[in-house]
Amino acid sequence: MDATARRLTVPAPLQVMDCALTILSLGRSAQNLRELRDHLASVPAQSISHHFHDALLRPAFDDPEYRNDFAVWARRQLHDAALAERLGVIDPMDYPDLEQLRHQTIDVVEDRLAEAGEVPQAARGHEFYFLKSQFVILDTRARATTPSELTAMIPRLSTGSIFHHFIEARRRQPGRVDDFSAWLAGWGDECAHERERLAAVDYELWSLGELRDRIAAALAGARAGARVP
Repeated sequence: MDATARRLTVPAPLQVMDCALTILSLGRSAQNLRELRDHLASVPAQSISHHFHDALLRPAFDDPEYRNDFAVWARRQLHDAALAERLGVIDPMDYPDLEQLRHQTIDVVEDRLAEAGEVPQAARGHEFYFLKSQFVILDTRARATTPSELTAMIPRLSTGSIFHHFIEARRRQPGRVDDFSAWLAGWGDECAHERERLAAVDYELWSLGELRDRIAAALAGARAGARVP
């Protein structure tokens, strides 16, 4: 029995969504690293999520060297390259929930405080401001009914759609895969090559626009010579 025969049903169309952020201030800020640690221990989990997960979706986030706000602040305002590096390598997707992510972040900050002779401090006016956000999810009405249609529509997707389906999806999907890979899995072994190529796209290295190009190139390359529609 070949791979096509093993797939008994055609997956339901992939519903393409878009997303945007509404951002709220908590009215809390940190002037130095000790204050940052204290606030980290008590801010709502939504704020931890905002400063780790949502940074890519904000137009103001322009430092691809670090993918979370804590690392950017440590580098730019505390001028602490070592701390920025340690915070920057924390991948929020490695933690099953936000509380474990919070604890890991606090551990990194406390280790640096123990090492530092003086408490690193930002200049006045450059404090770390704690924020939280809520996603607004929008149905674009676009649907992909075949892998070929998905490949064709990727270059036209908004960066919000890329964020929702390729990054934020990893918090929702079993196995922490993106939505495109999860949907392509419904096509069975015929789309194994597409899934392999998507798995090789490192979402941490690129801006959302660059990530869209990488996803499009990965799928287009995999689709060459494919037998499924």
